[in-house]
Amino acid sequence: MIVLKSRAEIEKMGTASRMVAEILAGLRERVLPGTTLLELDVFAEKETLKRKAKPAFKGYSGFPFSLCCSVNEQVVHGMPSSRVLQQGDIVSLDFGVVYGGFYGDAAITVPVGKVSDAAARLVKVTEESLYRAIEVTDAAHRLSDVSHAVQAWVEPRGYSVVRDFVGHGIGKDLHEGPQIPNFGAPGKGPKLKVGMVLAIEPMINEKGYEVRVLEDGWTAVTCDKGLSAHFEHTVAITDNGPLILSLI
Repeated sequence: MIVLKSRAEIEKMGTASRMVAEILAGLRERVLPGTTLLELDVFAEKETLKRKAKPAFKGYSGFPFSLCCSVNEQVVHGMPSSRVLQQGDIVSLDFGVVYGGFYGDAAITVPVGKVSDAAARLVKVTEESLYRAIEVTDAAHRLSDVSHAVQAWVEPRGYSVVRDFVGHGIGKDLHEGPQIPNFGAPGKGPKLKVGMVLAIEPMINEKGYEVRVLEDGWTAVTCDKGLSAHFEHTVAITDNGPLILSLI
């Protein structure tokens, strides 16, 4: 079911989403060679509690951490650990909070020190694809137009779109309808409407799109060991078009 939000509810979601953006900005500064993934998780949880909010992911379906940290070939849902970030890594940080009864959710992929040109290009194109999708997140389009915008941007540049994980509606629940794939033909699915709030999140692989989940039951990795990047914003559809809530 797709739940439309009132202007007041969107404002509340904006408060939660800005918290996410602020904490991700702090995490970005801490992504350095020698930093451990657990250190990032501790920082994210501490900053969330300081804002009188709750980590959205901790305890969600049994996930034991506040932050998802996915390094290099890890696609999504990587679990923080004592792993030390190395120069040349890329790390995807997926984070959410719940505040005032509403969720905010966003993700960034951050280079660790100096990275290869190939890694930097993957990160750049993935982030660009998110904004291409946001451009068509308005009441003049259908849901698959958002999906198609991602695919149409990344595939001509030599990358593949993850099929097994999708974006989603968001509100009083972390995952609401509709599901938002990052691929598909345009002009399909429900019409987008004012009041929808969507978590749009391209997950783009350097090589093939096939992924598998590790024995921990969470961490998804590319089957061919190619790099993967992930960006996400919480976006509300308003009378004036898309409004990115997860910005500072």
